[in-house]
Amino acid sequence: MADPIVTDPEKYRLLWENDRVRVLEYRDSPADQTHPHDHPDSVMITLSSFERSISSGDQEISVHLEAGQARWLGAQTHTGHNTGDTDTRAIFVELKEPRPNKVDVPTALGPSSS
Repeated sequence: MADPIVTDPEKYRLLWENDRVRVLEYRDSPADQTHPHDHPDSVMITLSSFERSISSGDQEISVHLEAGQARWLGAQTHTGHNTGDTDTRAIFVELKEPRPNKVDVPTALGPSSS
């Protein structure tokens, strides 16, 4: 697993952690890109409005998120690119426990509202 704190330490910062969750802060500027990294099942809280593209393999999506949203981020490996003209600022609450039913559910790339 490629930990975003290791792949992009200038963008991700550990805010708090216990045996069940890890809370990360993410910050970047227009045109910044991340290296490939992994996220477990997480909740993302947007602290700023931003636009970015998210890529994984041959998949790429563009997202525009407003400040103050909470979005589900299913476990995934991806890279991100700030394609807008504003800084990105978000909090990730990463879950450390596996899904209760351990069913391998396909995950959509990027954040979702469900």
